[in-house]
Amino acid sequence: METCKCVLLRKWFGLALLAALAIAAAGPSWAQTAAPDQITAAFMKNFDLQFTSINRATTGLNGTQQATLPGIPGIDSVPNFSGVYSTPGFTPSGAPNSTWLFNTLGNAPANGGTTNLDAPIVPVALDFRNADGSPRYVRVVNGRAIVCGTPSEPGCKRLFFDPTPFIQPVLDSPVFSNSNYTSSAAPTQFADAVQRAEYQGAPDDWHTLLSPSVKTMRTMVIKQDATCGIGKGLGGRCSYLFALNPNGSCCFFVLLDVNVFQAELFPPTSTFPPDSSTPVGAAEAAGDITTKSVSTFFFPPAYLFIPQKHARPCCIGGFHSFDFETTPGKPPMLFVLNYSTWMQPIFLNPTTLDVVGLSHEISETYNDPFVAAAGLVRGLPTTDTTPWWLSPNGNCQNNLEVGDVIEGLPHQVFPITMPNQFTYHPQVEALLQWFEFQSPSTALHGAYSYPDETTLTALSPGPLKPGCVAP
Repeated sequence: METCKCVLLRKWFGLALLAALAIAAAGPSWAQTAAPDQITAAFMKNFDLQFTSINRATTGLNGTQQATLPGIPGIDSVPNFSGVYSTPGFTPSGAPNSTWLFNTLGNAPANGGTTNLDAPIVPVALDFRNADGSPRYVRVVNGRAIVCGTPSEPGCKRLFFDPTPFIQPVLDSPVFSNSNYTSSAAPTQFADAVQRAEYQGAPDDWHTLLSPSVKTMRTMVIKQDATCGIGKGLGGRCSYLFALNPNGSCCFFVLLDVNVFQAELFPPTSTFPPDSSTPVGAAEAAGDITTKSVSTFFFPPAYLFIPQKHARPCCIGGFHSFDFETTPGKPPMLFVLNYSTWMQPIFLNPTTLDVVGLSHEISETYNDPFVAAAGLVRGLPTTDTTPWWLSPNGNCQNNLEVGDVIEGLPHQVFPITMPNQFTYHPQVEALLQWFEFQSPSTALHGAYSYPDETTLTALSPGPLKPGCVAP
């Protein structure tokens, strides 16, 4: 699976997008009875997910020895600490550089102790509407979704996608529940285990843990584009495409226009308290999430596509970001969060399942909580920009996105069977030392990836110029 990571900026946030293949969906016009925006699981079999002045540091130091700097100053956000390392490379503009700053969730490993972070899970339902804003109903005839004129027609069911069935499985997953790992003397959570593998020399009691709680369910209303199903080729521009369950109910999975999605997820302004018409704004206004939270907005199986004239590159399976809000006379407020969803068994890679995306985004939040974008906020320092690197999966980037390096590689997941007897598939993550071009690695066992230390065994070529071009 080839991968690319795009970083989009909206309200000073970076979206770590996971996505890049072409979809073509043709259908009849809305004037006919068949729904032009219906798809099936078979439609997805060719596609997959792709899951954003300092003293010089000496080389060869382990992560704990490097992590001696305080976190980003002048913000109201999650606990974080920083470190610095040296290796030859080039900046985004192509200038030579050898000093790089990284920033990490939690408290400095040398201090020891456990940092417990509020980790609200906000379930988000999807309410699909017709172009005029009225509720959408369909019925199934011979496997085809037929547009209902009124909800009272026999067999008509509402296109409303409820995330509730997926919330308990997520709570029971290794992301939020403890399991055994070689990096920790005691059972711990997945992202903490990865972090401990990076920071050798940290005391046994050093942990960064998430304290999950399920908050009020929010609803995202998505109106279909009026042109969906009209014209040749793709048949207009669709805000959403849907695949029904075998019984005709909504839904097995859906595809959403990424631009529509982000506009409906985040509040439209940056003044706190925010507009509460969107899931993020409503959760902030209600106090369900705070600047001290690592928040997950969890959707039923919903993947994003990038609308284009003749293709819909698909599929984005999650991103981590922050929402930027301001209050007069107070520091900038950065609400660290992620959009995640449950992975259905529909993709080209058969291991793209259950919590692959969630584990990816949470692990990246630990290693890059401000998605290399904090410097865009009122002159704050830019962190987690790295030397340009080229992953074996083809990704060419210059940020500390630990999941992007691994996605699509052989052994991309680390199956874990939890007490509920379900086998989860969290994604293996690249370690800090890989981005530092350390040889040998000072991580646990000299590894570059974890928990599967065999997934990533060699460094990127380097130093590389922008676009991963050799000097």
